[in-house]
Amino acid sequence: MTQKIYTRTGDAGQTGLFGGGRVAKSHPRVEAYGAVDELNAHLGLALCSIGGLPLRSRLATLQSDLFALGAHLATPTGTTRSRERLPELPADRVAEIETWVDEMEAGLEPLRSFILPGGAPGAAALHVCRTVCRRAERRVVALAASDPVDPMIVRLLNRISDFLFVAARAENRAAGVDDHQWNPSGRSVRER
Repeated sequence: MTQKIYTRTGDAGQTGLFGGGRVAKSHPRVEAYGAVDELNAHLGLALCSIGGLPLRSRLATLQSDLFALGAHLATPTGTTRSRERLPELPADRVAEIETWVDEMEAGLEPLRSFILPGGAPGAAALHVCRTVCRRAERRVVALAASDPVDPMIVRLLNRISDFLFVAARAENRAAGVDDHQWNPSGRSVRER
């Protein structure tokens, strides 16, 4: 017999955590790992619009990392047995992401103003990912105000959002589309 996807255990607005215990689906822990899951789904959608192999490979790496982050966020402190089975957080990834950002920025015009989200379809998708990543970071910080959270998670999310911003700019450049600079007067100004 195959296992069914529906369990009906969440029908009353509660969900189970790794390591046991149930909380409301609106609990800050569920909000945090839910936002990370949402970011992962948006990255999957962005991958449908991006052609360059280095960027595709890096986004796929980040998707895998986000699964590890989500598992850690879904496992409350004190659930020792479950924590022992958690995937390791990619401790070296922050430095690696910084290298990726530096590589991409080397081929871009320096920023002279804020950039409006948009441009080529892949760039627009990456800008959405960036904003979802920032929301995930806020949700994790909110959780950390009441429950212990590994500080590596916040650092990773912060760096991932930086990467996504620069990746969106690089994707526009690769597509031959100018970034749109914000102009406080409301008139459109194009970069380059």
